[in-house]
Amino acid sequence: MLQKASVRRPGDRIAQPKRPVSLKRRHLAGGMLAGFCLTTALAAAWAAPAVPPAAGVNLAQSAEQYRPLMTRDIDQSLAGARLLRARLVAGDVAGAQKAWIDSRVGWERAEVFTSGFVPDLDEEIDAWPNALLGFHAIEAKLFGAKRTDLTPETDALILHLEDLDVKIHHLDLLPQRLLNGTARLAYEVGESKAGGGESAFSGTSLNDMRNNVDGIDTAYRTIFAAAVEANDTRLATAIPQKISELKKEVDGRDLKSVDPAKLRARSEELIVLLQQAAPKIGLRSPTLEEIAQ
Repeated sequence: MLQKASVRRPGDRIAQPKRPVSLKRRHLAGGMLAGFCLTTALAAAWAAPAVPPAAGVNLAQSAEQYRPLMTRDIDQSLAGARLLRARLVAGDVAGAQKAWIDSRVGWERAEVFTSGFVPDLDEEIDAWPNALLGFHAIEAKLFGAKRTDLTPETDALILHLEDLDVKIHHLDLLPQRLLNGTARLAYEVGESKAGGGESAFSGTSLNDMRNNVDGIDTAYRTIFAAAVEANDTRLATAIPQKISELKKEVDGRDLKSVDPAKLRARSEELIVLLQQAAPKIGLRSPTLEEIAQ
């Protein structure tokens, strides 16, 4: 199980210790890593060297255009967490449950960058399964047991989101790490979320996946689309089409309507396309180890 993390105040410096793969990522890697399609195209994408992107395309500037969207999503999540606390104090189970669900929307969109840039906070906010802190620790008690005596857990969630809300204004938004995060989130969507889901107690796992794919779409269009278009028109057409197909796979009425095999296939296909695009825009293709970490 995860060790209980100490609560930090906004602005505290986050240490970056060497540590084993997180429980969340290990849970994902256990299935998909073994079955991931190591196609010829994928191997070629890993081996391809990075080349300079086309003139006039500046990925660093494009990454900065993504910062206000990151801020918007975390602000939404933080606002929902604060409302969650207010509804819990009022003893309003239904209102607290709605606030929890609303808070998750911004967080799931933001997962493009959270695990790669702020891994400690990602663990404290969204560890699963067997979470002692964060969204899922609250979820099990609020939706499973209908409890409202969750002030310590909710205060910790708010403090961690506030910490992140401060840090996103100062993160060095390296395009390579954002591309890795985009591929990593596609990997996560294609793995265990379809087979029972991340948010089992609340029944909102399908929402999680939809918001994840929205986050992938936003990050790709904002940061990478122009550079890919300038360098490879085939990939510039294929990647948005694959994202659209991934959206369709999670557009059902409920989790039972999702075909895990098709979802995994669309996820893997998108990852391969992103890996093929990387050297065309001056980046290194994300490795399987980076995607599954």
